[in-house]
Amino acid sequence: MSLFDQTQAVENHFAKSNPNYLESMFGRTDLAPLWIADMEFKIAAPISEELKRLVDRGVYSYEFIEKDVVQAISDWNLKRHQLQLDTSSFLQVPGVLTGISILVRELSQERDAVLVQTPVYHQFFKLIKSANRTVVENPLKIQDGKYFIDFEDLEQKFKSEKVKLMILCNPHNPVGRVWTKEEMIQLNHLANQYGVTIISDEIHSDIIFSTSKFNSIASVDTLQKHIAVIGSPAKTFGMHSISNGYLYVPNEDVRQQLKSIIGGMYLDHGNILSAYGTIAAYTKGEEWLNELLGYLEQSNQWIKEFVSNELPAVTLFQPEGTYQIWLDFSALKLSDEILQHLVVDKAKLALTPGNWFGEQHGQFMRMNIASPLATLQDAFYRLKKAIDERDQLTELKKEASKGCCSC
Repeated sequence: MSLFDQTQAVENHFAKSNPNYLESMFGRTDLAPLWIADMEFKIAAPISEELKRLVDRGVYSYEFIEKDVVQAISDWNLKRHQLQLDTSSFLQVPGVLTGISILVRELSQERDAVLVQTPVYHQFFKLIKSANRTVVENPLKIQDGKYFIDFEDLEQKFKSEKVKLMILCNPHNPVGRVWTKEEMIQLNHLANQYGVTIISDEIHSDIIFSTSKFNSIASVDTLQKHIAVIGSPAKTFGMHSISNGYLYVPNEDVRQQLKSIIGGMYLDHGNILSAYGTIAAYTKGEEWLNELLGYLEQSNQWIKEFVSNELPAVTLFQPEGTYQIWLDFSALKLSDEILQHLVVDKAKLALTPGNWFGEQHGQFMRMNIASPLATLQDAFYRLKKAIDERDQLTELKKEASKGCCSC
């Protein structure tokens, strides 16, 4: 049995299974919680051992080991992605969302246009709107069952909307695309042509399946204009509640501007448990990660076959990266409300509603698959039963909450 087949204890304080959250989001608590993008797996043993060492030590004097952390991140990216990163170009922040928020506020003015590619991680909308910036959408297009960047629309938006910033999601959450080198080069060219700064959220960069290769914006940005938000072990190693974030800012002027703000607010003082945990993850966690990726690929293969054979009315967009899958239920020809009723009240599943990622995606849902395969199989058996019995639906589930957590 694989390490990842083991069912772990679930605590009600975990966001995904918190009864208060489930009740607020879905109207009930007796659900399989597959909605938040985190893992049900135990973290790698070297990380646990390092955290235990710190706890057993019992002394928590001031420690500043940012250089060691940054070196570990840089070495990891060189080994894992053949990406050469200058250690002097990193800045530490409390988390990736904090980093993106700072970048949006420092690199644009109020009412400036910030572009996102929908459907996309729902917290981007909040970050932009809370800074009093304007959201501009560049919808991804579907061709032959796969999402692509609509470069014609993108260029038009860059020109007509006077876009200042673009938040790129690479790999893309929720559709699972890992952008190719050619796509990144074309994107970089257009951004430079129209004076748009790219903020690249690359937190899922290590969850890449065997058919794809990760290409950071930093690998194609010869002008050192753009910013890769990288360096958080949260998604890679399941350290969601104990990790910091790191910005990679190759442009010296921009980096000094950001450093002044981040340092002035003391946002660069990381938690020592996070720091040592990050070093352990990036220096000793590769074997665990390789096993995880193999397990996720096996799960993806089972899901692909099950959906194809048992759920022909559901479209699965095969992920190239991340541990989320994006499901299209539109062929069932149900209203958004009835679809939510079917999934939540009949299948008893908590999946992330598609309209969180863009208002026009009410017929889609995101499922987190970083769970034991047996858990996923049970979820799909429930989903099949609910779909097979959908003609019996007689009552409407009230519309799901528009509120959402930052996961």
